[in-house]
Amino acid sequence: MQSRTPAGRSGRPRSAAADTAILTATRAALVELGWSKLTLGDVAARAGVAKTTLHRRWAGKNELVLDAVAEPFDALRLPDRGTLAAGVEDVVLQPAAILDRPEARSGLMAAVAEATRDAALRERVRTSIVDRRKRLVVEGRARARARGERPVEFGPEEAARTADLIFDMVAGAVVHRSLVSAEPADAEWARSLTRVLLLGLAGAAAAGEREDRVPHANGGAGEA
Repeated sequence: MQSRTPAGRSGRPRSAAADTAILTATRAALVELGWSKLTLGDVAARAGVAKTTLHRRWAGKNELVLDAVAEPFDALRLPDRGTLAAGVEDVVLQPAAILDRPEARSGLMAAVAEATRDAALRERVRTSIVDRRKRLVVEGRARARARGERPVEFGPEEAARTADLIFDMVAGAVVHRSLVSAEPADAEWARSLTRVLLLGLAGAAAAGEREDRVPHANGGAGEA
């Protein structure tokens, strides 16, 4: 696991075993107590470390909880199942499975709520969770392009905007389904979401091609 402790602290080298024990204890405390009742003292006791050990590693409870619920996102991998549709379904189902865990439900919703008034914590949410999920989208799109499945895109800027839009649509749908609606983000739902998303991408590509063929006001044709 990559260290997410703020830079600039000195002292003895960190113990990977202690980090693992603390994050595991934090997730267990979230399951049993929820975010509101979780304390650093309880986590330290569960992990078998001194409370000062936690303070040397994390600025406070919010940062600790966020790192604990973000750790499983480090293990996300996107197997190549041969089609864009299968790749999109994996991008949907893998994070949904993490968000279905009680510690993720409790900890992540609390951390996001706290981040609305804490810019540093909001940035930590982005780097710890959002960026790790977004890389799956980037990887899946690259594979689809290599197979010739991805709709043609007109320039790097549009490609980047499309990647961000795909991620926002998938991530927003999964978070709403899992954490807000509390409905199962199962395989059937993932297939339906994937079908709607791919139909939308195909329609957008077709519209772009039609627009590209329409002469501009200056009498010239659009350029790809």
